[in-house]
Amino acid sequence: MIMTAQEKRPAGLVAIDREMARQHEDALASFDSNREVAAEIAASINKNGRLLLLGMGASHAVARAVEPLYRAHGIDAIALPLSEQLGQPLPLTGKTVIVTSQSGESAEVLRWFAETGDRTETFGLTLEAGSFLGRTVPCLVGAGGSELAFAATRSLTVTFALHLAILAALGDDPAGALAGLKAPQTVEIDAALAALRMVTTIVTSGRKLQGVAEALALGFTELSRLPCFSLEGGQLRHGPMEMLGPSIGVVLFRGNDPTADLVTAMATSVVETGAPLIVFDASGKPPVAGAVTLRFKPASGLAAIFAMLPVAQSLMIAFADSRVENAGTPVRTTKITRSE
Repeated sequence: MIMTAQEKRPAGLVAIDREMARQHEDALASFDSNREVAAEIAASINKNGRLLLLGMGASHAVARAVEPLYRAHGIDAIALPLSEQLGQPLPLTGKTVIVTSQSGESAEVLRWFAETGDRTETFGLTLEAGSFLGRTVPCLVGAGGSELAFAATRSLTVTFALHLAILAALGDDPAGALAGLKAPQTVEIDAALAALRMVTTIVTSGRKLQGVAEALALGFTELSRLPCFSLEGGQLRHGPMEMLGPSIGVVLFRGNDPTADLVTAMATSVVETGAPLIVFDASGKPPVAGAVTLRFKPASGLAAIFAMLPVAQSLMIAFADSRVENAGTPVRTTKITRSE
């Protein structure tokens, strides 16, 4: 019997495909349906001027990505893993707190609320309105319910859309970001995948787009089971450049923002090491010789994130599929982490 392409594709990746196919529609619906609570959160942020973003895994990567967008409003915004807040807590007095958990049921979420008293300035972002988080504090709720596939794809895009609703309530113009959700850019990944064919590790990095780099590194690791990780551009420069060479793939994110020249300088240095280099580029600047450049329309902030994210997701999935027989099916973890 002749196998079809769909039958050959691992079940875990088929599940991810389904999530990705609806992520833009769900993100747009999430932005439209959460404006009232988004305005409430924005009012709290404006009043306090200080924001603490708590989450784990991909939820923390989203928080890292939006940190600079809140800081641009003069907000003292800090993203911490919820596990770190449990062990080495920052004071909460005078802060707005946003706890993000797509399931609303992870172990750290349950313990943090059990150990924290005053919740008057605490809000949640989740995909499940009926979850513990959804029942406990006012929440922005993403459309479409929980993500069923293992690695975060749709949940990332939807959670970014929820932040877009808050940032719009703070005064940002959401038009560019919404346009990217309504008309996603198509960028071919074949050359990027070929460049990573022989690597044993991937390092992702950015400056203002560092949170997206962290989200991609997590997805690479979860799906390919290789030790992929992320270092902010300055941190990569301060010593870890020693590891670079032909077996280490590097993925950089460059947006149309004041940090673009620093990313360009890093890209030039990476090429000199012989490490295969992929650049997700929405800067509008010329490509760096020796890099595989995935070009997007000039954009920054969430507009750049929404443009790059689905292409980055496609690359991490294709990379994993080329390395692991049952990519997308976890062997050591579960979708909802119920232990610390």
